[in-house]
Amino acid sequence: MVITKDIRYVGVNDREIDLFEGQYVVPNGMAYNSYVIFDEKIAVMDTVDARFSGTWLENIARELGDRTPDYLVVQHMEPDHSASIGAFLARYPDATVVASKQAFLMMKNFYGVVHAAAMTVGEGSVLSLGAHTLTFYTAPMVHWPEVIVTYDAKDKVLFSADGFGKFGALDADEDWACEARRYYFGIVGKYGAQTAALLGKAATLDIEKICPLHGPVLSENLGYYLSLYKTWSSYGVESEGVVIAYTSVYGNTKKAVELLAQKLKEQGVGDVVVHDLARTDMAEAVEDAFRYGKLVLATTTYNNGIFPFMHEFIHHLVERNYQKRTVALIENGSWAPAAAKVMRGLLEGCKEITFAETTVRLLSALNAESEAALDALARELA
Repeated sequence: MVITKDIRYVGVNDREIDLFEGQYVVPNGMAYNSYVIFDEKIAVMDTVDARFSGTWLENIARELGDRTPDYLVVQHMEPDHSASIGAFLARYPDATVVASKQAFLMMKNFYGVVHAAAMTVGEGSVLSLGAHTLTFYTAPMVHWPEVIVTYDAKDKVLFSADGFGKFGALDADEDWACEARRYYFGIVGKYGAQTAALLGKAATLDIEKICPLHGPVLSENLGYYLSLYKTWSSYGVESEGVVIAYTSVYGNTKKAVELLAQKLKEQGVGDVVVHDLARTDMAEAVEDAFRYGKLVLATTTYNNGIFPFMHEFIHHLVERNYQKRTVALIENGSWAPAAAKVMRGLLEGCKEITFAETTVRLLSALNAESEAALDALARELA
């Protein structure tokens, strides 16, 4: 794949994987991206998952012809991007490995001593390939501490490591924003401040293309992608609407949620998104909680706490710095309802959370009083 006159794509598609990082469902697979920059000197940007080392090396050899690479730039040490370092050096032993100081420490921990020439780079370090000058910028905790990103001034390309990535193989026909959002909040979402700092560095550069380590090369309407990342990293509201996340044991909480969704639509709320946390993709529920500005949590009191799927969901929100949202609570209990108190307590460390004035309590099942409370809650959220 031609990126520019001097830059070629040599990555691979993984259609074998079912769970990325052991937890994220990826029905359309993953892409492990790698690139080659051709000049007086040749640089290969990152490697791929070990299962695809052979295919990746064939891709490189096909592009190189009778030339050999001078540099291997390792921007990020997660094994889906670094596990083929050894295979690369076995093929090209004279290449110099370029990485951050912390990446070299991780390299030793992951793969033992790497027998190769090494070039340690940090903020503002420069590597000249000839006409192409590469400038390196540190991007700590986006989303590991050793990460660097690379800017090619000649072709105005930002190699963005895991930033601007998405789930899905490159040949997947799917909406970029949906899978990029699920990817961002699942993997990077905790580190909004660090992502914002990287965006600040990117804003000083003249960028025409973004080459991430996952997902497609971005070359048109870059303002759209940058604006989404700005919203996500600042925990801003992307879309107006209400998300209802619930668990239900015998169907009574579900009935209340369905009734609330109906009432919200009658009140003119355009987007009402409902997630049954026992059955939905948890990462999609998390994604939607960050996408929209209002969230309703509905669950049963269970073992003096809350139902496990709800506890897990709130845990995912809290560890990703959930903030700047309105949250409403619906609790169900047959003899000692405590779910609302527990949920509020789990969220108490989150910044700028506004709790709805109306808390709905079900005593086993809907009745006239709880239906009236749902009416009040719908009006308040609308």
